[in-house]
Amino acid sequence: MDTSQYLEIFIEETKEHLQTLNEHILVLEKETDNVDTINEIFRAAHSLKGMAGTMGFTRMQRLTHDLENIFSEIRNGNMKVTDKLVDIMFDGLDALESYLDTIQETSTEGTEDNEDIIAALKEILENGVGKKDDSKKDAKKEDSKKDDKSDEKEEKTTSSNELKNIHNELKYLKSEIATLEESKSKEGTVYGMTVVLEKGCMLKVARAFLVFRTVEKFGEIIKTHPDSDEIENEHFEDNFSIIFLSQKTIEEVKKIINNVSEVKEVYVDEINVDEVLEKEQERLSKEKSDKPNDNNELSNKKAPQQKQKAVSKPVVNRSVRVDIEKLDVLMNLVSELIIAKNGLVSIGVNSNDVKASDGFNEQIEYLESITTNLHESVMKVRMVPIESVVNRFPRMIRDLSKKLNKKMELFMTGEDTELDRTVIDEIGDPLMHLLRNAADHGLENAETRLAAGKPEVGSIFLDAYQDGNNVVIEVRDDGNGIDVEKVKKKAISKGVISYEQAETMSDKEVIDILFRPSFSTAEVISDVSGRGVGLDVVKSKITALGGDIEAKSVLGQGSNFIIRLPLTLAIIQALMVEIGKEKYAISLGNIQTIEAVEYNEIKYVQSNEVINLRGTVIPIVRLADVLDVEPLEEKSEMLTVVIVAKGDKLAGMVVDNLIGQQEIVIKPLGKYINNNKMIGGATILGDGEVALILDVNALV
Repeated sequence: MDTSQYLEIFIEETKEHLQTLNEHILVLEKETDNVDTINEIFRAAHSLKGMAGTMGFTRMQRLTHDLENIFSEIRNGNMKVTDKLVDIMFDGLDALESYLDTIQETSTEGTEDNEDIIAALKEILENGVGKKDDSKKDAKKEDSKKDDKSDEKEEKTTSSNELKNIHNELKYLKSEIATLEESKSKEGTVYGMTVVLEKGCMLKVARAFLVFRTVEKFGEIIKTHPDSDEIENEHFEDNFSIIFLSQKTIEEVKKIINNVSEVKEVYVDEINVDEVLEKEQERLSKEKSDKPNDNNELSNKKAPQQKQKAVSKPVVNRSVRVDIEKLDVLMNLVSELIIAKNGLVSIGVNSNDVKASDGFNEQIEYLESITTNLHESVMKVRMVPIESVVNRFPRMIRDLSKKLNKKMELFMTGEDTELDRTVIDEIGDPLMHLLRNAADHGLENAETRLAAGKPEVGSIFLDAYQDGNNVVIEVRDDGNGIDVEKVKKKAISKGVISYEQAETMSDKEVIDILFRPSFSTAEVISDVSGRGVGLDVVKSKITALGGDIEAKSVLGQGSNFIIRLPLTLAIIQALMVEIGKEKYAISLGNIQTIEAVEYNEIKYVQSNEVINLRGTVIPIVRLADVLDVEPLEEKSEMLTVVIVAKGDKLAGMVVDNLIGQQEIVIKPLGKYINNNKMIGGATILGDGEVALILDVNALV
């Protein structure tokens, strides 16, 4: 069967199951008798095996089956969880992730059999690593097996009888009468078929539609029960029924349907259309003459149906997966709508007719309300919890702990903090690098920590939280911190700074050297990390996302890397300003206050202009000079200074005029323009003019 149309669903759901297994095996390693965790692991493995089998990925199915056998033994209490066992489990999960990567790239699972892992799993199963030797329990287990088989046989008989009843009822459902009458004029036999899927079958909906497609190849479907909408929404248990017209025999139909994987049983009966129509006519006549009895009969018939409905699965997750490209198109349409709104605003301002202008302005306000709500709705659709990125890090820290022979633990908060999907897709690698740095170079070994009076187990913290229009992510550790003097010496020896510069640099400025390309303080560069290795790449990625990163450290106490990211990369609230005769935009998220400053209030520190604002010394940036804008002929009596912030740093941007707050659409400048870092993009104003957006972080 062609299962390619279900590949995307398979990939998404496999990722979820593998993440569940990773998370719960980490818990199991610490809480070896946690029954809920063991059951969750077994369920995820069983689901994964079924999905792989359905899609025809036999290698993946085989490996998952062997893992499932181990989980089954643990669940039954026949095997203890040991460090060796957990290591092999994680090796198996890594192999499954490798299969998934290959499937994503090539739509096939590749040719790697992972025989070493399968052999290790089988050896554990046969030799019984941690297996409890209890002959009485073995005898008890044998008796239990017999009881299980007896119960299973009884249950199967009951189930079969119930299904036959449902199947027979189907033949006389009133709603099928019209379509059955129509079928009399066509060639072939009308059949009623009930298909029973394997218990625990994954992708039930996909299974059902594969059966429908198979039937359509040799017949014509008249009716399904439940109907196609209910089946599509998975509102059915493990069976469904079909009335169809075909020229095949009952045996041929059964044989074809049984070839569809995960089909347990198939019941097929010929429907005598004349008999059904005759019985229906009798039923209608009886309904007229004996309505109360018929109602009782009808209610009796409905009772089983209501009972079945009551135990059906509740709808837990009503979310849908949406292709990011479709959302990008939608976002672009919203962007154009906002530009159109700005155009109408511009016309409204220039209108001379007061009455027309009032009505026009009402429409503008209405349009503005719509565009703002539409924008917020689209943004909410695009927002994804940061959990989807950080949930793989506990496993990574666990592996690093073993590799580096250091005791460490990861603590995470704020996993439900949401970010734009575009940002989420890019932030994973920088965070992983910072965590590896903290584990390898930040935390000391157990002996050094104990000698310093610290706990033997090192702590790494990953905290995420929203701060205004930004999301802040902190990666902290309680390790040795950054040795500023060591960084200075390394920087001088590499010629990055001079000895004289090093004398006057603050600790913050020295730490910032770590973000320069190819700078590292590590004596030996390991395959894990070195503090500084790749930090320039981390900074570049975060800057490209419109964010910034800074590092703080106290020697002997630990380090803290703080990342600030914008909630969205598409539409922002901005302050429009004039510099000379040109218009520029500054993001409101960066602005603290706007001040009017007299010329005589400007002072100098180390030849740089500063102002003293309520006890805080703030450097000022004359944007006209930085941007090479022709100055205005008439100078105002006061300087207009926009105070902006980058983290805990403040700076004053000198502008010539304030236009006002405006919702703007960020447009990239494109690859043909050699973009200065001070410019974060452009926007189209209401009158069609292009205004550049200033990157405050770069300016500060």
